[in-house]
Amino acid sequence: MIGKSLGGRYEVEQRIGGGGMAIVYKAHDNLLNRTVALKILRSQFGHDDDFIVRFRREAQAAASLSHPNIVNVYDVGEEDDIQYIVMEYVEGSTLKELITKKGLIEVEEAVPIAMEICDALDHAHHNHIIHRDIKPHNILIGKGGRVKVTDFGIARAVTSATITHTGSVIGSVHYFSPEQARGGISGEKSDIYSLGIVLYEMVTGNVPFSGDSPISVALKHLQEEIVPPKEINPKLPQSVENVILKSLVKDPLYRYQSVKEMQRDLKTCLDTERLNEPKFMPKIDDEESTRVIPAITPELMERLNGQNTATGNRQEYQPPQGKSKVWLKGIAWLVFLSLFFVVALYGFNFILSIFYVPEVNTPRVENMTLQEAQKALAEKDLKVLIKERFSDEVPQNMIIKQEPSPGMRVKENSEVTVYVSKGEEQIEVPDLVGLPERLVEVQLAKLNYEIERKPSDEYASGTVMGQTPAAGTLVTPSKDKVVVTVSMGRQTVVMPNLIGLTVEEAESVLLKNGLKKGTVKNEPSYSPKGTVFRQYPFQAGSRAPSGTEIELMISSGYPKDAKEITEPVLVLLGDQESANIAIMVTDARGKDREIVNKTITQSETFDVKVVLSPSQDATITIYNNGKIMEKRNIRYSTIP
Repeated sequence: MIGKSLGGRYEVEQRIGGGGMAIVYKAHDNLLNRTVALKILRSQFGHDDDFIVRFRREAQAAASLSHPNIVNVYDVGEEDDIQYIVMEYVEGSTLKELITKKGLIEVEEAVPIAMEICDALDHAHHNHIIHRDIKPHNILIGKGGRVKVTDFGIARAVTSATITHTGSVIGSVHYFSPEQARGGISGEKSDIYSLGIVLYEMVTGNVPFSGDSPISVALKHLQEEIVPPKEINPKLPQSVENVILKSLVKDPLYRYQSVKEMQRDLKTCLDTERLNEPKFMPKIDDEESTRVIPAITPELMERLNGQNTATGNRQEYQPPQGKSKVWLKGIAWLVFLSLFFVVALYGFNFILSIFYVPEVNTPRVENMTLQEAQKALAEKDLKVLIKERFSDEVPQNMIIKQEPSPGMRVKENSEVTVYVSKGEEQIEVPDLVGLPERLVEVQLAKLNYEIERKPSDEYASGTVMGQTPAAGTLVTPSKDKVVVTVSMGRQTVVMPNLIGLTVEEAESVLLKNGLKKGTVKNEPSYSPKGTVFRQYPFQAGSRAPSGTEIELMISSGYPKDAKEITEPVLVLLGDQESANIAIMVTDARGKDREIVNKTITQSETFDVKVVLSPSQDATITIYNNGKIMEKRNIRYSTIP
């Protein structure tokens, strides 16, 4: 496969990984000139038409996801029975490799990784995409520390397709949720369970269940309780263990309701006041526990009837003495049995009336205020258990949801749990000053923020140098905005040209450009007296830091060895009626300086001043209508 080109543009360079479903290669996209990751599906998948159809549909759905914590899917294709996916190339390692290398990950590092995975899953769930195969092998850690989740939508295609592979298991049974192991419908809460296993493995170095075969591991997910992570890692805060325990409840009903709720719990689990909170105990529904009732067999009925007749006075019974006595006794028995059944029926109804509790339908109280809900439940003779939760969608004091659900039959005086919205959760603004800009997005993942940039002499470029509001302030994400000021480093300006200006003119130009006048020195030069002939340390056109002082060298007049003369130049027109005359001088003051540019109508004499130095002679060039009319050289040595 190395060196092969797929789709006419993806050139395979090297193998970088692989699993039970695909082999991953590093490739180069020749069309867009970028490095990509190329996932080649194994042959057993490439020939299953049902799988291919589902795979392409799910891969296209995954390609619609756009999130910084999700590996982008660029393309899906087929060539020579090779099914492939083109994805974003992430340089770094998998979370599994990181766990293997370190043994276990410190909780201060593990919790932020889990929060970023929550971000990715929350985005996918909002787009109705369930991952179904969350495991450390599918979590990439880039070189900059960015967490990226990969293989979105692929697991769904595998579990949906009808594929039989002897001796192989599709997926990773160590990270299965109980409902996946059972073969049931897996949804958002299956991803939460798998993420709980990943967090468990990060902080302990081990998966909670292992076995000799995939079936044995799947059964443990269904039947056995996990070893509490604190027993493996005693340093683990109770609050972090609680997050793991709640995400790994076998009944999805009692897990986190969403990855967003789990992320909010993770965000505060390292707070000082939560480190030693009470241990999380999963709710057990006693009413749903299994009861064993013996079957009513003929033998059991005979035994029960025998016990009933044994309590009667059988010795009083005498064989019939005649037909009349038999007939009378028959009527007596009929009357006795009738009375017995009437009394038994009334007795049974009386006892039933003592223990019978009427049933009612639970009313719908969701989206009611707490007061309205309490009134509606009281009218049905139901009790209310209030639990509060933060909600970004349901207003404060309104019911988010209820348990049992609306319309369910329950006994009167039963307890109905209502979850009351506390409104949107207020989040404490972290201290960002001094952090690099790349960490701002991670720190403010759940807040509304904007970045403004300003120059700074104190902070390096790309460093946070201010924030509004201040660290520790409580803000509401949907209403408040955090403004982060990032340093641009020292501001620079284009250095203006000061040569030929007076000191006053030069100082004015410097101030307009955010610069300052520095030391002024007077020295002999061939520039006009009192003008700038040198600027230091930045020359015209270069970039100088704002506020820099510029040293000025001012001409105090010509040097002692300079020679200044006036050379008469006669211009004759001859037959011309008029002509444009230009006179250019090259001398110690500079090259090709224009001294005269004039249109004349008669012959005229021009007095041209030149300045010579021991190292620079003078040249006077006369142009007539743009053509050289005369070129006159004046040597320094010929001047007395």
